[in-house]
Amino acid sequence: MSANAAEVEISVVNLTHGNHFTPLFIAAHDADSHLFQVGEMATPALQKMAEGGDIADLDAAVMGAGGVTVTNPAMGLLAPGANVSDVMLDSMEMTHLSIVAMVLPTNDAFMGLDGWEIPTEAGTYTVYVNAYDAGTEANDEVINGGGMSGVAGIPAAPGGDGGMNGTGVMDGATNGYVHTHPGVLGDTDPAGGASDLDSRIHRWLNPVAKVVVTVK
Repeated sequence: MSANAAEVEISVVNLTHGNHFTPLFIAAHDADSHLFQVGEMATPALQKMAEGGDIADLDAAVMGAGGVTVTNPAMGLLAPGANVSDVMLDSMEMTHLSIVAMVLPTNDAFMGLDGWEIPTEAGTYTVYVNAYDAGTEANDEVINGGGMSGVAGIPAAPGGDGGMNGTGVMDGATNGYVHTHPGVLGDTDPAGGASDLDSRIHRWLNPVAKVVVTVK
């Protein structure tokens, strides 16, 4: 049974133990378009999303190129273990699907599905999605309300489980391109130490999300 891949239903599950996703951005676009590419420098639009959860510029870029988008289908943050389902998308003539969201609390980590080709045969398809480092900011693991592009630090720990007074982790990373995120280090000192992240809560192993796509 074949389908024209125009009508798709999408669900996204947060697989992490203690991390939140900022508002999801889902886009259907052509084969030549990308929200991000591993091994390439992040665009300013991707940087805004990865450092502060701002998806407006990504939305404008996709729409300007003739793509189709769904913004913030979970109506806010997607908590650990939570899911958003029954997201309907009419991809029309667009052939590829991308999904991104910032991972909190981090400096510039994001979950990302890049340019997944939408099947032309009706059915249900499952994709496991990794977290990537945008390569735009040092992973200092300090929660200071940062989030604007070029402002160091982590915006917040939405679960209320972050620490304070961290001196800052120096991970020695020199990769300024989008790459697989190494995960956070954290510590177990909520009132000091090197990190404001809790190693018992905020550490993760890939994948960080499960995406289920049903082609009608």
